[in-house]
Parts: sequence; C-alpha cells; structure tokens
Amino acid sequence: MKNAKQMRATFLLLLTAVIWGLAFVAQEVGAEYLGTFSFNGIRFLLGAVSLIPVILLFEREKMSGGKWKKLLGSSLVAGTVLFSASALQQYGVQLGTPAGKAGFITGLYTVIVPILSLVLFRRRTHLFVWAGALLAVAGLLLLNLDEHFNLVIGTGECCLIAGSVMWAVHILVIDKFVESVSPLKFSMGQFIVCGAESMVCALLWEEITLSAVQAAAVPLFYGGIMSVGVAYTCQALGQKDSDPTVAAIVFSMESVFSVIGGVLILHAHMAWQAYAGCGLIFAGIVIAQLSPGQKSQTKDESLTGANSAA
Repeated sequence: MKNAKQMRATFLLLLTAVIWGLAFVAQEVGAEYLGTFSFNGIRFLLGAVSLIPVILLFEREKMSGGKWKKLLGSSLVAGTVLFSASALQQYGVQLGTPAGKAGFITGLYTVIVPILSLVLFRRRTHLFVWAGALLAVAGLLLLNLDEHFNLVIGTGECCLIAGSVMWAVHILVIDKFVESVSPLKFSMGQFIVCGAESMVCALLWEEITLSAVQAAAVPLFYGGIMSVGVAYTCQALGQKDSDPTVAAIVFSMESVFSVIGGVLILHAHMAWQAYAGCGLIFAGIVIAQLSPGQKSQTKDESLTGANSAA
C-alpha cells in the first residue's frame, strides 16, 4: 500500500512538472498577443480564482482577525516579489528567448536559493551546492553559445537570469511566512497581489484589446487554470506522500519538459552545445538538491513553493 501511495505521489509530482514545463510554451505564444503585464495580470488573477475550489476543499477552517492581518501582510510582500520575478521572466520570453532556454535559465533559482541563504542568513551551504552551481554556470555559458561558438547573452537572457534570482528571493520570502499562515489562502493572496500589480502596470504602459485577449485565450487558460489551479492541486496531493527532496528533484524536470514542449509544439531548434548546456544545468540542479544535511522543506512550505512558471 505504501509503495502504491508513493507511486501515485510521484506520478502527480511528475504531472505537475510537465504542466509547469509546458507553461513556458504558453508564455511564448501568449507574448505574441499581449504585453508582459497584461498577460501576467490576467493569468495570475485567473489562477487565483481557480484556487477557490481547492481552498474550499482543503482549508475551510475559519480564521481570527489576527490571522487575517498576518495573511494579508505576507501575501502583499510575497505577491510583490512574485510580480517582479514573473515580469522579468515573461519579458525575457517576450524578447524572443525560446521556451526551452527560458525554462533552463529560470531553473537556476534552485541553485541560487542556498547561495542566497548563505549570503543573507549565514546558513551553511554544502559542497554539493557549490558543485551544482559551477555546473549550472558552465551550462549557462554553453546554453548561450551560438552555432559559431560566440557567447551571446542578450537582454532577454539577462532578464531571465535576474528573474531566476527573484524566484530564489520568492522562495526565501515564502520560507519566512508560510509556517504562520494558511498555505493555500496565502498562495491565492499572493496571486491576487501579483495579478493586481500587473494589471495596474498594464493599464499604465500597455494597450489591452479584447481581440488580443481572445487571441491569447488558450495560453491564458493554460497559464492560469492548468499551471496554477490544476498543477497546484496535483502538487498538494502529491507531496502528501512524497519526500521533499524527491519532490524537488522531480520538479527540476520542469526545465526538461520546457525544452520538449518547445521542440514538439513550437518546432524550436537549438545548437548541440545549447542542449549540452541544458544537460549541465539539469545536472547542477539535481546535485544541489541532493546536498546531505540541507534544510528540508516543511510540508506547508512545499505546498507553496515558488512555481517558476506559475
């Protein structure tokens, strides 16, 4: 029975990674019709709405006024960081960075988290993390070599790298707040904040038309309902019977599925050295997650961990 539960959990976690990986394809397609803030604003608000039935199922308990105040404050902080991370990511994709490449660059946040923990909070970082970081940097260099082996790092790649740093900050922010708030309500709150801030920026600097929204309906639906609502529910159910380290490694497959989605759906092409770079980054991510003695996520933290393609 235990093995059956673990197999079911692994399947749900892998399904989550597939949905998140393919979300990069949705972001690339959506960027053809909507600006960065418009796309993010609509999809995050849509994603927040999609969490309502999940919250009614898992978190129906009533909260006191003090808990609501803490929830609102933490949602505001986390949502603002999420806004920054998602905007940098989407803008990097909008500037022409392919979905697969964007997925692997974004995946660097897994290696950046323990490094930031060391710098900001003096938390011990194991040698495995540094080895993973070196592999990831080497992979990033290969990923940005063109067919003539010239290093090409454009504005889009720079935005994605900055975005991966913000995703790492987002995880650290979640680590600070998650133990004192309801995880699903906290997630919905930060999605609302992120969506609202994105829509304000969209109204100030972008033009939103009904025809553009209709043209981007499928990417918006996928990015909002599938990437947030469905994937989040699968993550919650899967991590109930899974070890956090195993879950983190399975989630790192997200970047692999972003490449597969780009090749199969968008017919994307990368030079062989770029694929080699993807392999090094993936190896670095896995090695960093295997660090012995590294702090394990709590179950509630796991349920609200940053989804880089949420």
